[in-house]
Amino acid sequence: MSDLFEDPAPGNSPEYTVSELSGAVKRVIEGEFGLVRVRGEIGRVSRPASGHLYFDLKDDRSVIAAIAWKGQAARMQVRPEEGMEVIATGRMTTFPGQSKYQLIVEDVAPAGAGALMAMLEKRRAALAAEGLFDADRKRPLPYLPQVIGVVTSPSGAVIRDILHRLRDRFPRHVLIWPVAVQGERCAPEVAAAIRGFNALEPG
Repeated sequence: MSDLFEDPAPGNSPEYTVSELSGAVKRVIEGEFGLVRVRGEIGRVSRPASGHLYFDLKDDRSVIAAIAWKGQAARMQVRPEEGMEVIATGRMTTFPGQSKYQLIVEDVAPAGAGALMAMLEKRRAALAAEGLFDADRKRPLPYLPQVIGVVTSPSGAVIRDILHRLRDRFPRHVLIWPVAVQGERCAPEVAAAIRGFNALEPG
C-alpha cells in the first residue's frame, strides 16, 4: 500500500509538448495576475511610429518588460518618462513562443505626492528654460473680464464644473474652443485654440 503514496517514478510523469507546457504557463500567469498594480522605476522608454509605448519597469533587483497599446498610451494622464517612480496598473501575459512575459499597462500614476511634485517641478523648469515664464511675455489680466475663453473638451466633466462654478460665483459669457484633451491631437489642437483666441478682436 505504501507504494501508492510515493512519488511516481520519473518515467511515469506526464509528458507535455513544448506548446502544451507553454500554454499551461500562460494560463496560470494570466489567471493569477488578471489585474495587478506594480510599483517601480521606469527605464528604457521606446515610442515607435506605431503609437504603442514600450518601457521597462524595474527595482533594484528585477526588471519587467511593459507595453501600453496605442489606444491605452493615448489615454494616459501621465506621460511615462525614464527615471520616473510610478504605479503601473495592468495585466500579465506571456509570449508562448519565446518563454517571456510582460505587463500590458492600462494606466500609469506617479508613486506618491512627492513623485507628482517632482514631475511637475521638472516640467516647470523645462518650460522656464524655454522662456515661457519671462515677465515680458506676460499680459495683464482685466480685473473683471466680460468674456472668458475655455480651451477643453466640450463633453467632459471639466467644462461642466467650470460652467457650474462660474454660474454660482461669477456669471460671465463663456466661449468654449473644443479640443482633444489627450492623445496625439491634444497638443496641436490646444496650441491652435490659444492662437485662435489671441486673434479674436474684442467685441
